[in-house]
Amino acid sequence: MNLELSEEQVALRDTVRRFLAEKAPISGHVRTLLDDPTGSTEATWHGLAELGATGLLVPPEYGGAGMTMVEAGIVAEELGAALHPGPWLSTAVAATRTLSRCAAGGVAAAEILTGIAEGTTIATVGPLDMKTLPTADGTALNGELASVPDAAAAHVLLVFAQNQYSTELFAVDTASPGVSVTPERGIDQTRKTFRVELDGVTARRLAIPSPPAVAAVVDDVLIAMAADALGTARAVMDMAVEYAKVRKQFGRAIGSFQAIQQLCVDMYETVELARSGVIHALWASDALLDDADERHLCALRAKAFAGRLATVADTAIQVFGGIGYTWEHDAHLYLKRLLSWSAFLGGPDRYLTEIGARLAQPRTEGCR
Repeated sequence: MNLELSEEQVALRDTVRRFLAEKAPISGHVRTLLDDPTGSTEATWHGLAELGATGLLVPPEYGGAGMTMVEAGIVAEELGAALHPGPWLSTAVAATRTLSRCAAGGVAAAEILTGIAEGTTIATVGPLDMKTLPTADGTALNGELASVPDAAAAHVLLVFAQNQYSTELFAVDTASPGVSVTPERGIDQTRKTFRVELDGVTARRLAIPSPPAVAAVVDDVLIAMAADALGTARAVMDMAVEYAKVRKQFGRAIGSFQAIQQLCVDMYETVELARSGVIHALWASDALLDDADERHLCALRAKAFAGRLATVADTAIQVFGGIGYTWEHDAHLYLKRLLSWSAFLGGPDRYLTEIGARLAQPRTEGCR
């Protein structure tokens, strides 16, 4: 495994970073969309599509780049650093990997993948927690989905639904009769989540996925979200460090004080520990196709340790002092984004517990 980015990957990172700085800055884009349910504009979305960012994971036969989760993680990290509020992760990662992992075929799946690559289709997936699956009666779906990301922006909703015998994957046109989308209020205004009600909605059956395939989709989304959080934490840490270099107290830059230096070291340590786990998990997502248990363990590690990145934004606000608590400063937006990630599909302690149980199991068996 090579942890260094290739020239092509560096170019991808720099291109996305430059695009977001010029076309979707926090002041002129993110803040204006905090109360917008779609979280995006047509110009920004098509701009990402023209860069190839929406079709990174789409197979070449559908017009995509056919790249790996490593490249998707590079883009996710830059989007997190820019606090991008749009449906990129739901569409380019969650929906695309759902279709590929679940071996969805036929005309409907091909149309969705082609549209994602072209930037003409926005898609999202639900439910990922599998706790309250809607019911499927033939191709009619009934039920309620909670915390579905980017549903207001999506043209297509990919739904895992339960019939009498198994779980099936369906595609729902969000403009169909019987689909009701209601915003959910959360701490993070850059993440748009919704409650979706399905009342006898006609859907297209795409696949009958196996439980391991569904689990792999959840792992992919966790890993991509961890990459987004890594970028968020890196950006707010860099802001705090730069502030410590120029903000003066008692005639000296506050960065010269040991207490501030220790806070900066703590942030850096947390970010870099998370980075190693995220990079490894991104690599494992595609490289360990034949080792589902190890791939899942990598996703657990990424969530367990990257889930603690909210402490970075909390520490950064301490460095900023009073200004960090104001609405005008961006620090609170970074903190809220990281808090929403920490709570996504359960807090990090749950994942640490599962990792501990998995690591302890071989020793237990060896002592018998």
